[in-house]
Amino acid sequence: MIQVKRALLSVSDKTGVVDLARFLAQRGVELVSTGGTMKALADAGLAVRSIDDLTGFPEMMDGRVKTLHPKVHGGLLGRLDIADHVEAMKKHGIEKIDLVVINLYPFAKTVVSGADADHCIENIDIGGPSMLRSAAKNHPFTAVVCDPSDYGMLTKEIEEKGGIDIVTSRRLAAKVFNQTASYDAMIADWFNQQTGEEEPALLTRTYEKVMPLRYGENPHQKAAYYRPVLDVARRPDLREGFEQIQGKELSFNNLLDLSAAFQCSLSLPGHGVVIVKHLNPCGAAFASDAQNIADAFIEARKCDPVSAFGGIIAVNGLLDEKTAKLINEQFAECVIATAYSDEALKFFADKKNLRVLKVDDVQRFLSPRKEFRQVMDGMLFEDMDVGYSDRSTWTVPTKRKPTEAEWSGLNFAWRLVKYVKSNAIVFTNEKASLGIGAGQMSRVDAAEIAASKAARNSLDLSGSCVASDAFFPFRDGLDVVAKAGAKAVIQPGGSVRDEEVIAAADEQGIAMVFTGMRHFRH
Repeated sequence: MIQVKRALLSVSDKTGVVDLARFLAQRGVELVSTGGTMKALADAGLAVRSIDDLTGFPEMMDGRVKTLHPKVHGGLLGRLDIADHVEAMKKHGIEKIDLVVINLYPFAKTVVSGADADHCIENIDIGGPSMLRSAAKNHPFTAVVCDPSDYGMLTKEIEEKGGIDIVTSRRLAAKVFNQTASYDAMIADWFNQQTGEEEPALLTRTYEKVMPLRYGENPHQKAAYYRPVLDVARRPDLREGFEQIQGKELSFNNLLDLSAAFQCSLSLPGHGVVIVKHLNPCGAAFASDAQNIADAFIEARKCDPVSAFGGIIAVNGLLDEKTAKLINEQFAECVIATAYSDEALKFFADKKNLRVLKVDDVQRFLSPRKEFRQVMDGMLFEDMDVGYSDRSTWTVPTKRKPTEAEWSGLNFAWRLVKYVKSNAIVFTNEKASLGIGAGQMSRVDAAEIAASKAARNSLDLSGSCVASDAFFPFRDGLDVVAKAGAKAVIQPGGSVRDEEVIAAADEQGIAMVFTGMRHFRH
């Protein structure tokens, strides 16, 4: 049990620190403090001893050097069960510090404020992490608190037990090492960005837990939702990265599907409307005018109304009452949009279980990012697939060139197919999907599934456009889409059998476009 007789308090976030200090002072604890914290405590009428008085050495270099002193770290690290430690403390006049209350300079807030590099560097805490680590290492004899949310627990334990037991002290120490590791990782990541180091030899990333999840992909799997610390600091009002307006708590699978659906909706021309099921679009369309979003939703749902049941719906634009009523015709798990009309929200309010989410800052979803995949005992690290080659770089190897209407359809299809699991084939018209074949081991199977789904839903593929996420390895896939009625195809090209596929297209009067960019999605 740690009996607290002397406490060192030095915090950037002063939430609750005066009340904690007053509680300690009332129990005869000597308060030692620094700079702004000492002023806050003194202004509250508390007796506070300066760190200068403890060390016999003044703060210097604009506060850069104030706690990096043997009388501080000796007081934190000294083990009371080792005679040599106790003797050394007596010999050198080192006073034991029993409790350390510290939180760090707000580096994350400084970075997201847009401050210049020099100002960011001045907000890298040195003394704070050093004291936290010293105290945490010696946690059987020195308790350490780095989070204001733990003050209540700490005071309750001291009040009830007369001190801090080893179990609590060890848990607080673990929290310290998590925090200091995260703090250093965040700084390392920032320096890598400053120097343009995209693939450092040692990769560090730091994430904050923002939401517990009931379970993972399946009920027997534990799960939680984490976001980059800097992103949380950037929008503390939206710790999850979005606003959940109503509905049940989000699940692991909901978050996966919401991300896929929303990314896809932003990628489409105009105001994209996407319905996703198990990470795959099962319907997509776009409206050139925001007034026609409801019509786009109707077209998206036509593509595969059976799969749309229980799906995730994403809208890049204002979701109005008309669209809300259409959505309500069939069960949906979640709706995510960039804006809602008041009437739409009033209508949704009666559907208590429907999860309704809003994202108002879409730019961060469009910015290039890194993606991670865990494999065996390692991690894969890659650029997010935000690449999109446009018509100016595309080539047409076939005899027939696309019409302007076909160019529009191919552009839409190419933007959509990137979000369909490989092997992927999509049939579209100029503004809506007609058939989607996803996640097949062979491209010809994906083509057949896409065509059969369109037929099942009575969607005419005559004159349709087709996109393939990767090249056709043989002509068989092209023959399938041609037989279904497609008249224009877009694909990366690059197969050793490209000439065979081009010849097949020419035989059947198909205009084919090569983009030179593949969009595998595993």
